[in-house]
Amino acid sequence: YIPSVSSALVVGSVLGLLQTALLMFAAKPFLHIMGVKAGSPMLIPACRYLKLRSLGAPPVLLSLAMQGVFRGFKDTKTPLYATVAGDVTNIILDPILIFALHLGVTGAAIAHVISQYLISLILLWRLVNKVDIMPPSVKDLKFSRFLTCGFLLLARVIAVTSCVTLAASMAAHRGPIPMAAFQICLQIWLSTSLLADGLAVAGQAILASSFARGDHQKAVGAAARVLQLSIILGLALSTVIGIGLQFGSSIFTKDNSVLKLIHTAIPFVASTQPINSLAFVFDGVNFGASDY
Repeated sequence: YIPSVSSALVVGSVLGLLQTALLMFAAKPFLHIMGVKAGSPMLIPACRYLKLRSLGAPPVLLSLAMQGVFRGFKDTKTPLYATVAGDVTNIILDPILIFALHLGVTGAAIAHVISQYLISLILLWRLVNKVDIMPPSVKDLKFSRFLTCGFLLLARVIAVTSCVTLAASMAAHRGPIPMAAFQICLQIWLSTSLLADGLAVAGQAILASSFARGDHQKAVGAAARVLQLSIILGLALSTVIGIGLQFGSSIFTKDNSVLKLIHTAIPFVASTQPINSLAFVFDGVNFGASDY
């Protein structure tokens, strides 16, 4: 039995349920704050999508907590396999629910929620085979230390997501076409940026292990190497996106107005990739050194 594992699962479950309740009952006010007004054609589908997606909040937060646990075990394969299984399920369900069954954004939300529950179930199944997640008593849950580190990480997440949320709000205020272009660029930016997370996880695991053994020389070498690789990865992604979006943006939409805005944003999406890669890897290095 490892107290931090059970504590993480409890906190993830509680926060997920709170998020679901909040989004279910306050979807319209939140969308209004984000710039989706009462007469906007985005309101009804956005509200429906947000409420359905909120049902996936508990498994999302649980899976994030369990992925952190597996990283602590230096097991990066299990989260990878679980995530791939969920993503493949999502990819298969999306065209079926959105187009074949004509559910539109509702189908997209349902597919996402199903995939998130699948990921969580796989991770939970693997986790219970590794450790005993049931605490002997409530007193054995070590919330104080867990919440101290968790609060710092929560503040970091809020700071990061606030920037994206503000940008989405500004795009929504400008109407459906700018919002569509923003979402396409944002998803591409996030997808490519998250590739650096693999380097961050590797660096985090190696550094944590090195510090635990007192091998500071190996820790310094590992930190330097992953930072070097992050720069190379960032430059490569910047080149691929800069060229790829020029010719491949029509994959996402056929609307000329949206495509025009996407082409305007390409330099920003591409040029920030090296910065993103470094930021992710610096996160991993700091986490590996227990610096939150």
